[in-house]
Amino acid sequence: MGGCCSHDATVRGKVKSEVDSGEYEHDHSSHSTHVTYEHDGSRVISKGSSIFVSMDCKQGKKGVNQDALTVWEDFTGEKDMIFCGVFDGHGPLGHKVSRYIRDKLPLKLSEAIKMAQQNACRFYDANESESGSYDDIYDGNNQGMSLAAWEGCFLKSFDEIDQNLAQQINTDSYCSGSTAVTVIKQGDQLIVGNLGDSRAILCTRGDRNQLIPVQLTVDLKPDIPSETSRIISREGRVFASEEEPNVYRIWMPDEDCPGLAMSRGFGDFCIKDYGLISTPDVFYRKLTNQDEFVVLATDGVWDVLTNSEVINIVASAPRKSIAAKVLVKRAVRAWRYKYPGFMVDDCAAICLFLDEQPVLSQSQSKSNRIISHEIHRNRSKHRLKSTRNEETETVDGKVGLELDEEWKALEGFVRSNSISKLPWISKNMSEGQALKYYKGG
Repeated sequence: MGGCCSHDATVRGKVKSEVDSGEYEHDHSSHSTHVTYEHDGSRVISKGSSIFVSMDCKQGKKGVNQDALTVWEDFTGEKDMIFCGVFDGHGPLGHKVSRYIRDKLPLKLSEAIKMAQQNACRFYDANESESGSYDDIYDGNNQGMSLAAWEGCFLKSFDEIDQNLAQQINTDSYCSGSTAVTVIKQGDQLIVGNLGDSRAILCTRGDRNQLIPVQLTVDLKPDIPSETSRIISREGRVFASEEEPNVYRIWMPDEDCPGLAMSRGFGDFCIKDYGLISTPDVFYRKLTNQDEFVVLATDGVWDVLTNSEVINIVASAPRKSIAAKVLVKRAVRAWRYKYPGFMVDDCAAICLFLDEQPVLSQSQSKSNRIISHEIHRNRSKHRLKSTRNEETETVDGKVGLELDEEWKALEGFVRSNSISKLPWISKNMSEGQALKYYKGG
């Protein structure tokens, strides 16, 4: 597969290089801020870059950063498996919800995959005498799991995480939620689970060696006909306000709130009875030698950059290790140009490179492992510890029992907020009310 190369992009009608000359030539910050730790046979990266991954996250101008991201190498303890996830929170406690999902969803998926693999082995043993080959049983997927099994793992894990959120929320997180776009790569298999309006795209090479973007996910917006139909069938409403005629939202039957700009997501239990669901779309792709890299990013990136612009920016990065940082910086710059006077959204991106040339050399990777071990030597082996550091904050147990950080996403001049207006909720709301979606009440 081809390596990174330079491309041109049109900006204000002029053609200019995606990467300013020398802008990142001496930038080694992503190496120095490399943050990893070991968990259950996996290496978890929350910042910087690793052997095949570049990642970056930048706070916008709306208040606390509500984007979160994570990469798990050797996922489930298997050397050729990697998990990537990007999560975009919204609402008063969206930042805590997104970080909760970041920390808990990979664990749920790992457990589900291990169980499915065990079931697959038992199924193979029971049918070995009747089946011509192992591949016949698993539809050509030589990783030991059928495509239906992969989908089942995602559906089960996402649903359990949402139920856990329902059991731990309070009046503030009742109106908070998060999107999720996740990718598992195992060998030449790529499985994508998407919930909400973040996005994953693939960069592949065409017949003339040109870069081609392939969108792997669908932005799950309320105005998609199938999504609209489901919401209306649950008595929710879908319409765009006069102030934002191009942004369709979900509204309660009798109140013009919360105005959620996505049709699926974690949390947001105030509207779960009216059509919002936590069921992800699951996609599968068999990778080829023409496939270069995958980009996962929150809508802060996609609101201002096209798929083609994103792959050109990533491919033009002077080093793969800072490709995500270059992309996020360009997204912030595009916000300031395209929407002057508007608050810049949070931006988070992961670049997963698929070719044989590593992002970091083995020696760099080993050095980062040593540094990371020193940073996290006091971290528990079995669970994540809470910290006030914005980049690594996690949530154990309850999800935000009080609104302890100022949230500004509904103040000032903001383009296309995820939530338009918070519903009025009694401070005496019982936990039982929050759980009624799952209990059928």
